[in-house]
Amino acid sequence: MSVTAFAIALIAATPLAEPAAVHLQSPGQVTELAAQPLAAGRGDQALAMLEKASAADPHDAAVLINLGIAYAQMGDEPKARAAFEQALACHEVVELEIADGTATDSRRLARKAIKMLDRGEFRSASQQLTYRD
Repeated sequence: MSVTAFAIALIAATPLAEPAAVHLQSPGQVTELAAQPLAAGRGDQALAMLEKASAADPHDAAVLINLGIAYAQMGDEPKARAAFEQALACHEVVELEIADGTATDSRRLARKAIKMLDRGEFRSASQQLTYRD
């Protein structure tokens, strides 16, 4: 069974994309994925919500990906990487719809998030050491 979710906007035209998550919907359940605070770059506000959701279901790839984004926005790259790697290791692969309307699977999105983390794309402009042309 595949779960469709709006997860995050990792694929964007701008070099430093802001994530925009909304809700994960499955039969009989709606889980908050901290859409508004993540879209606003407010990882601190999203953390409590996402940590609670992750504690309730530690194998929810969409929650883990957004938790990783929240940690990355807070500058905690080791925790962000751990959350993305947990999402990558989840047994159930779920279909996620990203903000541009395209769909991808949770493992592909987790790999993309790790690559973005490696490139420093979650850092604010003031945290980046170099600028892109």
